[in-house]
Amino acid sequence: MGTAILTPSKPNPPGDSTPPPGKGNGGGPGGPGGHGSQGPANPPLPLGAYRIAIWIAIASIAMLFLALTSAMVVRAEISGDWVRTAIPPLLYFNTLVLICSSVTLELSRRALKREDGEKFARWLYLTTALGITFLLGQVVAWRELAARGIYINTNPSSSFLYLLTAAHGLHLLGGVLALLYLVFRVRQIIRNPRKRIAVDVTAIYWHFMDGLWIYLLILLRVKL
Repeated sequence: MGTAILTPSKPNPPGDSTPPPGKGNGGGPGGPGGHGSQGPANPPLPLGAYRIAIWIAIASIAMLFLALTSAMVVRAEISGDWVRTAIPPLLYFNTLVLICSSVTLELSRRALKREDGEKFARWLYLTTALGITFLLGQVVAWRELAARGIYINTNPSSSFLYLLTAAHGLHLLGGVLALLYLVFRVRQIIRNPRKRIAVDVTAIYWHFMDGLWIYLLILLRVKL
């Protein structure tokens, strides 16, 4: 029988930190070179996905208001108790405020594209103030209606007046909340170009709500 000779293993030279076979430098599973790597757990969404999402939301809102206005037109045609309701003159002033807010938001967006952070913030603040002013103006208009003895259940035309203006105001409130989000993150938006998609998406939504209100005002003026 032969005698097995045990040869002591060579100690690693100082500074040699060769990992065991099958392990990467980070301790994870290694490939042929023993260097395993892992990608990000949650990769960010492509910027185009945000635009697609806002257009889907806009399409849904447009369908809702199309259904409401169709119901209003049909009700006015077949109803024997339809009484015309004069819209408050304040709504015209509110319309002007909302149009100005679209202009200032576009000026803010263009200033950001020119890397003019100061003007971007200034126009954004003004847009937010105008949006809040519009909502407060709508509340005042409803109070004027109530002072004239016109409530939501006074007649079918007043019901649609309250319903359409309130539905639009509720959706515009979502736009104001989006503007406030931009206001509180204005510095991050200026520093990080990737976050500027929020400005573009908010602008698309806001301009849509502006156009929707002009459509509703014309409809109310003609049909009420």
